[in-house]
Amino acid sequence: MTAPTPMSEATFALTLGLLLLAPLAIAGVALINTGLGRSRSAAQALLGSLGMISVAVLVFVFVGAMWADGGSGLGHVFHFSGKPWNWAGTGPYLLQGFEAEAGRNQLELLFEVLAVALAVLIPWGSGADRLRLSAGAALAAVFAGVVFPFAAHWVWGGGWLRELGKNFGLGGGFLDGGGAATVHMLGGQAALVVAWITGSRRGKFPKEGLSTAMPGHNAVYVLFGCLVALAGWLAWNTAGAVLWLSASPEKLPLVAVNTFLAAGAALAATFTVTRVRFGKPDASLCANGWLAGLVTSSACAGIVSPLAAAFVGLVAGIATPLLVEFLELAVSVDDPSGAIAAHAFSALWGLAAAGVFAPGSGQFTAQLVGIATMLGFFLPVVYGLFFVLNRMVPFRVDPDGERIGMDLHELGGGAYPEFVVHRDDSYR
Repeated sequence: MTAPTPMSEATFALTLGLLLLAPLAIAGVALINTGLGRSRSAAQALLGSLGMISVAVLVFVFVGAMWADGGSGLGHVFHFSGKPWNWAGTGPYLLQGFEAEAGRNQLELLFEVLAVALAVLIPWGSGADRLRLSAGAALAAVFAGVVFPFAAHWVWGGGWLRELGKNFGLGGGFLDGGGAATVHMLGGQAALVVAWITGSRRGKFPKEGLSTAMPGHNAVYVLFGCLVALAGWLAWNTAGAVLWLSASPEKLPLVAVNTFLAAGAALAATFTVTRVRFGKPDASLCANGWLAGLVTSSACAGIVSPLAAAFVGLVAGIATPLLVEFLELAVSVDDPSGAIAAHAFSALWGLAAAGVFAPGSGQFTAQLVGIATMLGFFLPVVYGLFFVLNRMVPFRVDPDGERIGMDLHELGGGAYPEFVVHRDDSYR
């Protein structure tokens, strides 16, 4: 990775155009989450997505961006063993003077705004059919104001992970051009915590060691969401390559091709695995596999060859359905959206693979340091914050609300009022 350079007008316009397409990734994930939930919670799922995005963006822009800031090149630094450890940004409150910032700095903030909006949707999907709207808004605020800004600063904003190459000679420092760590691994860990705290849906695990199938209510939403997400991911990864990897415009087609290759290889692998295991391919698991491939591309699309990108996606596609099954049957974790496997694990694998296939001495070690930081520091922090938050704003809806569905309980009406959308069989 080369040092950031002043951005030309043409590159600024190109990157801005890409970032304006990136919200399609957010829309795709929201559709996938909604389709994988129950029909009686569909409207609440989409309204919750809009609400969490809104809260996260407001809190991040007016509070969190101060800590994530890296545009000034300054930061809160302490020295240990003769090395600087930049742990927080020194940006202005309420984005004062933002309009006078350099073009690159403005685009970096826009990227982070989109990143936090996507990240908060990941735990929302794992809490489907039981996580209340008020709880979703509260956890989005905590995530955007406390957790995400520090991860963004450490990885993107000149923090100590980004400076591993400069300070310790570890390749180009921790590389995360598309947000595999800051968005998907962090969001996937938050999804795991939400699944732990809220518990499983009623009737999901009626007896120890058994699991009741609760398929998503709309496979069309899920699969169309995959296509929408692809468009957003192509824009997301190419914009991230410009901003965080200092890629030149002529390198961007390779980033886009690698993104598509990772997703396609992952889908092919999941399609094959589910057909072998179940006799027929499973649509929802194939969607998870496709998403897993896109997540791995966020880690490595800008720094590996096409063959390596396809291989990384292939491994993610094989692992995702197996891990979804393991979490459900062996660990009794109820994750309706499959976010833990598709986001957290796939991001971890993609970041490690980036270290293996990327050129540069010490790059693999730098990637391992970043992964260890996400697991060893941020996972306990997220668990602690959400544990306390659950005491103040209970995450889980009451049993009657879960029985009649989140739409009727929280919105007073269903997404499909002309149909009977729930049965009480599993609650007797």
